[in-house]
Amino acid sequence: MLYHVDFEVQYAADMTQQELLSIWSQDAEALLGAKADGIVVEVWKCVGQRRVIAILEVDSPAMLDQIVLDLPLMKAIGQHVTMTVTLLRPYGEFAEDIKARLKA
Repeated sequence: MLYHVDFEVQYAADMTQQELLSIWSQDAEALLGAKADGIVVEVWKCVGQRRVIAILEVDSPAMLDQIVLDLPLMKAIGQHVTMTVTLLRPYGEFAEDIKARLKA
């Protein structure tokens, strides 16, 4: 199952930028490790924003929850991270479905 995961990162007023970047560095290491393991298909940092977009390939929604909740940013400042998740369907499958519906 492919998921589009959009993280928008905020941080508490009493947290310094250095503290945020220290946690973010750990998160980057975890995401890039997951990419090397084939769980993360690709990951992007949005320029000029505290926003990361990733495509993950996992077997179940439960597995996605486990992976995301174990990320350093979520453990440290999860209350300041807004996450939007979208289940993705390969477009080729959709196109085949359309063709079948048109034939019916």
